[in-house]
Amino acid sequence: MQNQKKMNDFIDKKIQEYVEISSQSEPELLKKLTKETHLKVLHPRMLCSPYQGRLLSLISKIHNPSSVLEIGTYTGYSTLCIAEGLKKNGTIFTIDCNEELLKIQNNYFERSEYRQNIVQHTGKALEIIPKINSFFDLVYLDADKENYINYFNLIIDKLNPGGLILSDNVLWSGKVVDKKTSFDYVTKKVFEFNETIKNDLRIDTLVLPIRDGITISRKN
Repeated sequence: MQNQKKMNDFIDKKIQEYVEISSQSEPELLKKLTKETHLKVLHPRMLCSPYQGRLLSLISKIHNPSSVLEIGTYTGYSTLCIAEGLKKNGTIFTIDCNEELLKIQNNYFERSEYRQNIVQHTGKALEIIPKINSFFDLVYLDADKENYINYFNLIIDKLNPGGLILSDNVLWSGKVVDKKTSFDYVTKKVFEFNETIKNDLRIDTLVLPIRDGITISRKN
């Protein structure tokens, strides 16, 4: 948390507030989901922020994907944000290992206009991804960081040319640049992932310093 605070301090708090209020407002359904997540679910810090959610929505609307893979559903906030940009008959396949979150996911998916577009999978993503018989226009990666490279290796050949990979938490609370202490295991894996996708000639990659860092990669 301390590293996260230092990272956020690069932008003046008043400027950050202005940026947020000058951007598209969070939809009412997502406000309710945010509130319920904080009240009922462990580790609500994992929830996508409203500002980041609007970014995901806008990227999806610009790209207008037919098929999306999300690795890490959590309570479904980012799922609904990305679904805003799907083609009319598009599909978002979303995976989470925690079946206890299905109830809150389903509650809000049913209340949205995208229920028919969302296919949920519960279990280990490394086992589920090869079984999904689809290629993807957009992938959102927000799961266990130590497996980011493994996920990338699984999805890159299932990503259509011009397709996007959005990878969350790539700054890992600023730990990836902390030279004072040696990297812990997860930080090392995040750092290795960042280096891997930067140097992979199949994709173009750009890191955005938004919240905990999000990388946009486009397949050539």
